[in-house]
This record gives sequence, C-alpha cells and structure tokens, in this order.
Amino acid sequence: MRNLVIVESPSKSKTIQKYLGDDFEVVSSKGHIRDLSTSGKGGLGVDVDNGFKPTYKINKDKGDTVKQLKTKVKKAKMVYLATDPDREGEAISWHLADELGLDNTKAQRVVFNEITKPAILEAFEHP
Repeated sequence: MRNLVIVESPSKSKTIQKYLGDDFEVVSSKGHIRDLSTSGKGGLGVDVDNGFKPTYKINKDKGDTVKQLKTKVKKAKMVYLATDPDREGEAISWHLADELGLDNTKAQRVVFNEITKPAILEAFEHP
C-alpha cells in the first residue's frame, strides 16, 4: 500500500514522483474538479432559502479524473494534498478532500514553494 500525493499539474507530478520514490504515487487533479452548480432554483449554486448553502457539481471534464482518484484513495495508505500554496490551491485541496471523503486521519496538506528535491523532501517530513 503506497502513499498517494495529489498535485494540481500533470507536469509537476512527474518531477515530484522522481523525488519521492516508490513509496509514493503522485497524480494530478488537473486543476479544479468541481464548481458551483448552475442548475436548480435560481441557478445560483447556492440555496438562498437554506442559509445560502452551496451546491457543488463535478466539472464535466473531470468525471473520469474524480473516479480514478476515488479508486486510488481507497488503496492508499495516506493521502497528501500537495496543491499550490495559494487561494486556488487551497480551494482545490478543500474540494478534493470533500469530494473524496478524506478526513484528518487519512489525509494531510503538504505545502512547498519550489519544485526542488530539498523543498519537496522537507515538506513531506513536516506535513
């Protein structure tokens, strides 16, 4: 059972995989996996009659990606959300954790500011 690392970009996944080795499988979410739904009452993506509760839907082009990620999460020892350390990256990690049913016992957030071997290894030593 290997550790699963989810990053935003497919190009980053190959480099990070090389640095982390065989105990990790590094895959990409290919950016955002879901957004506010535009269907339903008012098409706003929020339920105005229920405290503005948001309603999310998986993006049309991300259905297969989410399905593959769910399969990999089930087999993973630990899941590391390694999206970018910015507002968009935080949102992507939050949506991934929510959609994939992750909790703090199986998932951790990993942050690094550069794709270098020392930075990646340091980030994974202190998630």
